[in-house]
Amino acid sequence: MKDRYLRLWTFCSLLGMGWACFAPTPAALAATSAANDPYGDWTGTLVTDKGRDCPTEGPSFMQIEPDKIIFVPETGNLILRGVPNKERQHYHAQLVLQDARKQPLPMVFEAHPVEDTFEGVYGTPTCRAHITLHRPETHPIDNFLARH
Repeated sequence: MKDRYLRLWTFCSLLGMGWACFAPTPAALAATSAANDPYGDWTGTLVTDKGRDCPTEGPSFMQIEPDKIIFVPETGNLILRGVPNKERQHYHAQLVLQDARKQPLPMVFEAHPVEDTFEGVYGTPTCRAHITLHRPETHPIDNFLARH
């Protein structure tokens, strides 16, 4: 146990924080809300609201970075892309393909933070589905700070 504190103190010293690591604030101990810390990976499974051919068989993936957002329905090979707006809590990604008749085939994803999750809606001309996204169990910063 003593070795663990020594390693933590060494790590904090390298970051220039020294003994401040041992005096965490109550806010630092609590789980961070998705609104305050949206960046990183999020996973969940789409649930069909109406329509057909919704990608609901497996988990979907969202990744938010300061300058980009991606959403991968059913962790397949289609990637919807966008630019996040953290101030407005607006997370939008889209992909427009062409169908067999050379008509546009839009795929749109919208999400917003709700406590420590994201609630989202995925839509195509033939499908509408909703999703609740959570941080994966292997989220590194959550593991480091022991927030689950």
